[in-house]
Amino acid sequence: MSMQIKRPKGTQDMLPSQAAKWRTVEETVRQVAEQFGFKEMRTPVFEETGLYVRSVGDTSDVVTKEMYTVSSKGSDTFTLRPEGTAGIVRALLENGVMNEGFPQKVYYLMPCYRHEKPQAGRLREFHQFGLEMFGAASPYADAEIILLASTVLESLGIENVSLHINSIGCPECRAKYRDALREYFAPHESELCETCQERLKKNPMRLLDCKSPICKEIAKNAPTTVDFLCDDCRAHFDTLKDILTDFGVAFTVDPKIVRGLDYYTRTVFEFISEDIGAQGTVCGGGRYDGLVSELGGQAVPALGFGMGLERIIMTMENSGCEFEAPKTPDLYIAPMGEKAQRKAALLADAVRRNGYAAETDLIGRGIKPQMRYADKVGAKFVVVIGDNELESGEAKLKNMRTGDETPVVLENFMAAFSSAFINEVFENGLGDDIVGAMTDEISGEDKE
Repeated sequence: MSMQIKRPKGTQDMLPSQAAKWRTVEETVRQVAEQFGFKEMRTPVFEETGLYVRSVGDTSDVVTKEMYTVSSKGSDTFTLRPEGTAGIVRALLENGVMNEGFPQKVYYLMPCYRHEKPQAGRLREFHQFGLEMFGAASPYADAEIILLASTVLESLGIENVSLHINSIGCPECRAKYRDALREYFAPHESELCETCQERLKKNPMRLLDCKSPICKEIAKNAPTTVDFLCDDCRAHFDTLKDILTDFGVAFTVDPKIVRGLDYYTRTVFEFISEDIGAQGTVCGGGRYDGLVSELGGQAVPALGFGMGLERIIMTMENSGCEFEAPKTPDLYIAPMGEKAQRKAALLADAVRRNGYAAETDLIGRGIKPQMRYADKVGAKFVVVIGDNELESGEAKLKNMRTGDETPVVLENFMAAFSSAFINEVFENGLGDDIVGAMTDEISGEDKE
C-alpha cells in the first residue's frame, strides 16, 4: 500500500542522519552570539496579524502575498510568524524589558513561515538565526552586528561570501528618494507588472525588489538611495565604512540593496554566497530605528539581522565545510540470554547515569546481528555478557576501533569502562566526551 500522506509543499524533514549538521550550526551561532553579549529569547510561533501589518508594511510582499493567516472565534486573526523581529519587539515591550537599560541584546533560533514558490534555498517553512540590539544609535553598533555575522560565517568555515552594504537613510531622506523614484518610473508605468504599478503609488522602493525581468531592467538606472542622504545619514554611513575598513572587513557598497521589509532605516546589508546559485543571500539585516515606536514604545534605535539556517547548511555542503560528527554510543552491551539481558539493562543504566551513551539489545537478536548493529551505529566499545560471564563475574571489553579486548570485572565495571574510555579519548582525540569528571569512577567511587 503506497503512502498517501506526504509532508506539505515547501517544507522538509530533518532526519537523524542530518541532525549533526543542524547541531553544528546551532551550537556555533549560539556560542558566537553569547561571546558578543547576546542572550537567547523565544516568542510564540504565531502573533496577532496586525503586528506584522504595522511592522513589516502593508505594501510588502510578505504582507500582501506570503503570510499564513487564520481566523479564530470572533473577529481575531492570527498569523504564523513570517520573520522574527516584530515578535521580539512586541515581547520586549509587553514584558517591560525595554525599561531595564540599554543596550538590550537578544538572539533567537526559530521557524518562520511564508507562502511563496518553493525552490532551492527558499522554503515555506524555514529556520532563522537572528539577533536584535536596542538602544544603540552609533555606527559602531552597526559594525558590531556586521562583525558578528561575519564571525559566524567564518566560524562555520564558509568562504566565498561577500558583504554588500547600503544606506537607505532616515524618513526625511526616504521621502525625497521616493519622490525621485516616482519621477523616474512614471514614464514606464504601463510597462511595469501589475504589482509594481500599485507599488509605484504606495511605496516605490518596493519596485527595486521586483523579480520580474522587465521591472528589473527598467530599474537598472533608477536613482540610488545614497544620492539622497541627509548630512547625518551620510556621516553615519561614512563612519560605518571607516570602521569596517579598520576591522579589515571587505565590503561593496551596493545601492540596489533596500531589503524586503518596510521597517528598515539607514544601514542595510547582505552577505551573499557564490556557492548556492540564485538564492545567494545567507544573511540580511540592518537598522530599523522607527520600529519600536511604531509598535507602541518610545523611540529607540534598533538593528539586527536574520540568517537562514537551510541556506547556511546548503552553503556549507556545497563548500565542503566540516560538520560535527554524529553522536554515537560510547558502549554497546550485547546480552545472550534472559539473565544476561537483565544484567545488561542494569549496566546500561549505570553507564548512562555516569554521563556516557549506552545501548543494549531490545529485540532478542543473536550475538552476530548484535555485533553488526554495534558496528553500524558506531559504538566505541562493546561488551558481551552471557552465562559464562555471569558465572565468572568477568567479561571482555572490546575497543571497536583497535579490536583490543580488555578483561573487566563486572562488579567494578563502571570504573574499568571509564578508564578505558578516557584513555581512548586522550590517545586518539575522540572529543571532549566527559573527560573532566571521571576521577570518581576511575577510583571505583559513585558520582554524586
